[in-house]
Amino acid sequence: MTAEAEFDRIDFAILGLLAKDAWLSNKQIAAAVGLAPSSCHERIKSLRARGVLLGAHAEVNLQAVGFSLEAVLFVQLGKLEVEAVDSFVSTTAAIAEVRGVFLVSGRSDLIVDVVVRDMQHLKMIISEHFNQHDVVLRVETSIVFSRQQHYTLPRPWSTAKTG
Repeated sequence: MTAEAEFDRIDFAILGLLAKDAWLSNKQIAAAVGLAPSSCHERIKSLRARGVLLGAHAEVNLQAVGFSLEAVLFVQLGKLEVEAVDSFVSTTAAIAEVRGVFLVSGRSDLIVDVVVRDMQHLKMIISEHFNQHDVVLRVETSIVFSRQQHYTLPRPWSTAKTG
């Protein structure tokens, strides 16, 4: 059985609603997907138990709390031993200003999304956490001018099959 077969359209509808707004009540979700609230609650409970729903997160207006600058760091690593890379990724992900760390293919090895107060704060983060690290060969920085966030869930039956 494929992973797709374990989920029906109602499961995907529930997941899609929660991806857009994790604060929806069970009653609101049930009405939107056409289920009784008790049935909807059981579906959500099952999705949590199976490790499909991992958590619910609030979207914070970072500018309102003093973080007015977002940057993307393209990090090239010099040492590519698995342990060194894993350690650096874990350490980087734990930095408070880091929103995401992506291990990627291509010219860079990592893409790191950071939010900071200002350029001086960005310079400090790069200097302390990247330039001083022996595994880092090079860091390129791009300032984010605008962000378009995507909170929907792709549905397997509506996308083209590959392979």
